[in-house]
Amino acid sequence: MAKIKSKFISVELDWAEQKLKNWRNYMDKNPIHKLTDRIVYKELKSGMVPQIVATVEAQGKYIQDMMKNYLSLLGEVDKMREVEEMKKEARGSAKVPHRMK
Repeated sequence: MAKIKSKFISVELDWAEQKLKNWRNYMDKNPIHKLTDRIVYKELKSGMVPQIVATVEAQGKYIQDMMKNYLSLLGEVDKMREVEEMKKEARGSAKVPHRMK
């Protein structure tokens, strides 16, 4: 069975690039050296008790995994953009040099 290729590659690339921007903004706003434990207060019969929701270590691992995913998606987007550019050139959308006009 033949694969059906998406006709909307540029839309998917734009979406992927937007996700990359979002990920990068998140990583920039949460540098690893400034992380602290995230604590919420849980109400019990005896009163409010602090509870750790995310440790510094868990948050650091999450950001490191996000960085790996960011770099792998960035490489894929670059490859897909190159393929799209080659398609455009093959279709004749390349600029004509001045001397050939």
